[in-house]
Amino acid sequence: MDDIALHILSPEGTLVQTGVSLVTLPGVVGPFTVLKDHAALVTALVQGDIRYIEDGEEKFLPIREGFVSVRNNSVTVCVEV
Repeated sequence: MDDIALHILSPEGTLVQTGVSLVTLPGVVGPFTVLKDHAALVTALVQGDIRYIEDGEEKFLPIREGFVSVRNNSVTVCVEV
């Protein structure tokens, strides 16, 4: 079940806009996973992979750096790829 709205944006445009069941991000102090009803947060991201589950399929997107905002089951990520 896809309970989280995931939006991944770059200076070039929208890279991903979909519903996911979870998303794992490369945080400054280590990777962290966002599930449904996660607490609100804004944090920086470092080089690594964004991993997400869409329709039961695991997908990856390598990034250089960025920021993420999590709020009300919506994850918005601004990245350099």
